[in-house]
Amino acid sequence: MKKIVVLTGAGISAESGIKTFRDSDGLWEEYRIEDVATYDAWLRNQDLVLDFYNQRRKQLYECQPNAAHKALARLGEKFAVQIITQNVDDLHERGGSSRVLHLHGELKKARSTKDENLVYDIKGWKLKKGDLCEKGSQLRPHIVWFGEAVPQIVPAAELSGKADIFIVIGTSLNVYPAAGLLDYVPRHVPKYLIDPGEFSTIYYHQNLTVIKEKAGKGVPELVDKLLAEL
Repeated sequence: MKKIVVLTGAGISAESGIKTFRDSDGLWEEYRIEDVATYDAWLRNQDLVLDFYNQRRKQLYECQPNAAHKALARLGEKFAVQIITQNVDDLHERGGSSRVLHLHGELKKARSTKDENLVYDIKGWKLKKGDLCEKGSQLRPHIVWFGEAVPQIVPAAELSGKADIFIVIGTSLNVYPAAGLLDYVPRHVPKYLIDPGEFSTIYYHQNLTVIKEKAGKGVPELVDKLLAEL
């Protein structure tokens, strides 16, 4: 069974109603990165950071997987599909995909500030001051903040290097280290980029097909094409 590795970004979730960070009306227009998405911010103002992610979590519960998420699940019925996502939502899982690696953490989980290996599911959408791990320390959002290491990048690079087909969906390819995963894909492997944006820096990649569509339209069309070629 051929291995398809899929790298997804904010664009695939945006069509489910999840507000992105980098668009002109995105979250960074409302909040400074330094205030809500760094460890220094956590030390400085836990209330603000907790509230920011609580609101993101509350919104996530109101969103549903879209046609792109469901199409990838359909692709997984005939191919060994591994999704690597920069997104912290669970829309891939709810859309029917079972093999999902989250590079930047998971919004519906919290982890210990004393032992990063202690990770818990959050019941409901609120994570509050006083919510403690089993070792007695405050729980923080299970999110990779700016300036923090990305532990899952190593297995993600290994998966990318073993792909028979590599698909990039809804990402600007401006956020590293995730953007560098394309460099691990063997040159001969067919590569697809689905996004309506402009990408002047990626055209040096061999065997790259660019589909300038939003995920909700471009992904089902590509999935139909790949399934028809079986």
